[in-house]
Amino acid sequence: MATTTRSPAPPVVPDPGVADGEVVDPEVEPRAKRRSFTGEYKAKILAECDAATESGDIGRILRREGLYSSHLVEWRRLREAGALAGLTPKPVGRPRKERNPLAAEVERLQRENERLRDKVRKAEIIMEAQKKLSEVLGTTESERSPSERLG
Repeated sequence: MATTTRSPAPPVVPDPGVADGEVVDPEVEPRAKRRSFTGEYKAKILAECDAATESGDIGRILRREGLYSSHLVEWRRLREAGALAGLTPKPVGRPRKERNPLAAEVERLQRENERLRDKVRKAEIIMEAQKKLSEVLGTTESERSPSERLG
Protein backbone atom coordinates (compact mmCIF):
# COMPACT_ATOMS: atom_id res chain seq x y z
CA MET A 1 0.00 0.00 0.00
CA ALA A 2 1.47 3.31 -1.09
CA THR A 3 1.30 6.32 1.15
CA THR A 4 0.79 9.73 -0.30
CA THR A 5 2.24 12.83 1.18
CA ARG A 6 0.40 16.06 1.00
CA SER A 7 2.15 19.28 0.28
CA PRO A 8 1.91 21.84 3.07
CA ALA A 9 -0.87 24.37 2.84
CA PRO A 10 0.15 27.69 1.32
CA PRO A 11 0.90 30.38 3.86
CA VAL A 12 -2.02 32.59 4.77
CA VAL A 13 -1.40 36.16 3.73
CA PRO A 14 -3.55 38.61 5.71
CA ASP A 15 -5.78 40.83 3.60
CA PRO A 16 -5.17 44.48 4.58
CA GLY A 17 -8.85 45.32 4.05
CA VAL A 18 -10.10 42.65 6.46
CA ALA A 19 -10.23 42.94 10.24
CA ASP A 20 -8.33 40.41 12.35
CA GLY A 21 -10.30 37.27 13.00
CA GLU A 22 -12.79 37.90 10.19
CA VAL A 23 -13.26 34.91 7.91
CA VAL A 24 -13.08 35.65 4.19
CA ASP A 25 -14.54 33.25 1.66
CA PRO A 26 -11.93 32.91 -1.11
CA GLU A 27 -14.64 31.92 -3.61
CA VAL A 28 -16.48 35.23 -3.28
CA GLU A 29 -15.21 38.27 -5.09
CA PRO A 30 -15.47 41.56 -3.21
CA ARG A 31 -18.14 43.84 -4.60
CA ALA A 32 -16.71 46.13 -7.27
CA LYS A 33 -16.88 49.86 -6.65
CA ARG A 34 -17.62 52.18 -9.54
CA ARG A 35 -14.73 54.49 -10.27
CA SER A 36 -15.37 58.20 -10.50
CA PHE A 37 -12.99 60.82 -11.77
CA THR A 38 -12.84 64.48 -10.81
CA GLY A 39 -13.14 67.20 -13.41
CA GLU A 40 -9.55 68.27 -12.77
CA TYR A 41 -8.28 64.74 -13.39
CA LYS A 42 -10.24 64.43 -16.62
CA ALA A 43 -8.99 67.81 -17.84
CA LYS A 44 -5.40 66.84 -16.98
CA ILE A 45 -5.60 63.53 -18.87
CA LEU A 46 -7.25 65.21 -21.88
CA ALA A 47 -4.52 67.87 -21.97
CA GLU A 48 -1.84 65.18 -21.70
CA CYS A 49 -3.41 63.17 -24.54
CA ASP A 50 -3.84 66.28 -26.70
CA ALA A 51 -0.15 67.09 -26.20
CA ALA A 52 0.93 63.56 -27.21
CA THR A 53 2.77 63.61 -30.55
CA GLU A 54 4.48 60.23 -30.85
CA SER A 55 2.69 57.14 -32.07
CA GLY A 56 1.54 55.06 -29.10
CA ASP A 57 1.78 57.88 -26.52
CA ILE A 58 -1.97 57.92 -25.89
CA GLY A 59 -2.01 54.15 -25.42
CA ARG A 60 0.80 54.43 -22.85
CA ILE A 61 -1.11 57.13 -20.96
CA LEU A 62 -4.28 55.04 -20.95
CA ARG A 63 -2.43 51.92 -19.71
CA ARG A 64 -0.61 53.91 -17.04
CA GLU A 65 -3.86 55.38 -15.74
CA GLY A 66 -5.94 52.22 -16.21
CA LEU A 67 -8.36 53.98 -18.56
CA TYR A 68 -10.13 53.02 -21.77
CA SER A 69 -10.28 54.93 -25.03
CA SER A 70 -14.04 55.25 -24.48
CA HIS A 71 -13.25 57.42 -21.46
CA LEU A 72 -11.40 59.86 -23.72
CA VAL A 73 -14.20 59.87 -26.29
CA GLU A 74 -16.81 60.67 -23.63
CA TRP A 75 -14.67 63.30 -21.90
CA ARG A 76 -13.85 65.03 -25.20
CA ARG A 77 -17.55 65.07 -26.12
CA LEU A 78 -18.36 66.73 -22.78
CA ARG A 79 -15.53 69.24 -23.19
CA GLU A 80 -16.64 70.21 -26.70
CA ALA A 81 -20.22 70.60 -25.55
CA GLY A 82 -18.90 73.35 -23.28
CA ALA A 83 -19.69 71.41 -20.19
CA LEU A 84 -16.52 71.94 -18.22
CA ALA A 85 -18.64 71.29 -15.16
CA GLY A 86 -19.87 68.20 -17.02
CA LEU A 87 -16.44 66.69 -16.56
CA THR A 88 -17.23 66.16 -12.90
CA PRO A 89 -18.96 62.87 -12.13
CA LYS A 90 -22.71 62.87 -11.74
CA PRO A 91 -24.19 61.21 -8.67
CA VAL A 92 -25.46 57.71 -9.36
CA GLY A 93 -28.75 56.42 -8.00
CA ARG A 94 -31.93 57.85 -6.63
CA PRO A 95 -31.63 61.34 -5.12
CA ARG A 96 -31.82 61.43 -1.35
CA LYS A 97 -34.94 62.85 0.23
CA GLU A 98 -34.51 65.60 2.74
CA ARG A 99 -35.80 64.19 6.01
CA ASN A 100 -37.68 66.57 8.26
CA PRO A 101 -36.03 66.45 11.71
CA LEU A 102 -39.46 66.48 13.35
CA ALA A 103 -40.83 63.61 11.23
CA ALA A 104 -39.93 60.95 13.80
CA GLU A 105 -41.66 62.92 16.56
CA VAL A 106 -44.75 63.41 14.36
CA GLU A 107 -44.89 59.66 13.66
CA ARG A 108 -44.57 58.85 17.37
CA LEU A 109 -47.36 61.28 18.27
CA GLN A 110 -49.61 59.91 15.52
CA ARG A 111 -49.14 56.36 16.85
CA GLU A 112 -49.86 57.53 20.40
CA ASN A 113 -52.94 59.44 19.20
CA GLU A 114 -54.24 56.32 17.42
CA ARG A 115 -53.60 54.19 20.54
CA LEU A 116 -55.50 56.66 22.73
CA ARG A 117 -58.42 56.86 20.25
CA ASP A 118 -58.66 53.07 20.37
CA LYS A 119 -58.63 53.15 24.17
CA VAL A 120 -61.42 55.78 24.26
CA ARG A 121 -63.49 53.77 21.77
CA LYS A 122 -63.20 50.67 23.98
CA ALA A 123 -64.12 52.71 27.08
CA GLU A 124 -67.22 54.07 25.30
CA ILE A 125 -68.27 50.51 24.37
CA ILE A 126 -67.91 49.42 28.01
CA MET A 127 -69.91 52.42 29.27
CA GLU A 128 -72.65 51.74 26.72
CA ALA A 129 -72.79 48.10 27.87
CA GLN A 130 -73.00 49.21 31.51
CA LYS A 131 -75.90 51.55 30.68
CA LYS A 132 -77.79 48.79 28.91
CA LEU A 133 -77.15 46.37 31.79
CA SER A 134 -78.39 49.00 34.22
CA GLU A 135 -81.58 49.47 32.17
CA VAL A 136 -82.17 45.72 32.02
CA LEU A 137 -81.71 45.34 35.77
CA GLY A 138 -83.83 48.40 36.41
CA THR A 139 -81.30 50.19 38.57
CA THR A 140 -80.35 53.82 38.28
CA GLU A 141 -77.21 55.55 39.42
CA SER A 142 -79.01 57.14 42.40
CA GLU A 143 -80.29 53.75 43.67
CA ARG A 144 -76.82 52.26 43.96
CA SER A 145 -74.77 52.71 47.10
CA PRO A 146 -71.62 54.85 46.97
CA SER A 147 -69.37 51.80 47.26
CA GLU A 148 -71.14 50.17 44.30
CA ARG A 149 -70.71 53.33 42.24
CA LEU A 150 -66.91 53.31 42.72
CA GLY A 151 -66.42 49.65 42.06
